[in-house]
Formats: sequence, C-alpha cells, structure tokens
Amino acid sequence: MLADLILLLHVALAAFIVLGLPLVWVGAWLNWSWTRNRALRYAHAAAILVVAAEALAGGICPLTRWEDALRAGADGRSFIGRWMTRLLYYDCPEWAFTLAYVLYAAATLATLRLAAPWRPSRTTQ
Repeated sequence: MLADLILLLHVALAAFIVLGLPLVWVGAWLNWSWTRNRALRYAHAAAILVVAAEALAGGICPLTRWEDALRAGADGRSFIGRWMTRLLYYDCPEWAFTLAYVLYAAATLATLRLAAPWRPSRTTQ
C-alpha cells in the first residue's frame, strides 16, 4: 500500500514536470496569470533540474529506490499501481532519458527567461 502511494506521488511529480512547461507556454500566450507565479515556476524549474542532474550523475530517483525497497523486488502492485507504472516507466536506453531530461531542463530555463514570472509588487504606503 505504501509503495503504491509512493508510486502515485512519483506519477504526480512527473505530471507536474511534463505538463508544467507546455501549460506555461499556453498560459503565456493566453495571458493566464497563474503561469507567471514565481513560486510555481521556480518549483517546476527546480524539479526538472534535479531530475536532469540525477540522470547526468547516473543516479536513480529516490522515489523509485524507495518504492522498489518497499516491494522487495516482488511485483505486488495493485491494479491502479500497475497502470501508474505503465505510465511512468519505459524501456529505453538511459542516454535517451538523460538527453530528454537535459533538453527539457534547458527549455524550462529558457522559458523562465522568455516568459518570466512576475515579481511581487511592492505597495507604497
């Protein structure tokens, strides 16, 4: 059960990273104010930068490691767990993932510059 919760968290984090950038692009074009939120944008950038750095260092995601340890190598996933796993894990060479993460991080950083988040306004008294 705890392993499935960790998997759910992992899927949610991956969705935040993957969907965040195109939503910011669309939001910048449509002038959605939430896409200019500094905390959201920097949290998104930090998340993909950590993933890219892990991949470049040859590391394994702590969430993957934790889930695997809880399952102890057995595939005792629930029905939902099996479907979330299919969404999250793919059989590709490591270099392909590393390249994708680094390119996505670069696009995220470029977007921070090109569609910059708004600075908090200072009210004068």
